[in-house]
Amino acid sequence: MRKVRAVLVSAVVILGASLTIGATPAHAESLAGVFRDHSECERIGTHGIAQGWWDDYSCKWESRYRYYFLYA
Repeated sequence: MRKVRAVLVSAVVILGASLTIGATPAHAESLAGVFRDHSECERIGTHGIAQGWWDDYSCKWESRYRYYFLYA
């Protein structure tokens, strides 16, 4: 009985993890660029809005890479 329960628990955990990994938010941001300067990131972000490439953007500093990442 103990082995059967262990196998069932393992199967449920694996199934739950696989469903969670495959799920993404409906409006997930995607990486649109990587920049050394914050001003360049902002410039490209606003240019993308003006061109209709995306509706919103954000420039985030990633200290471990020492770059700004543009997410749109």
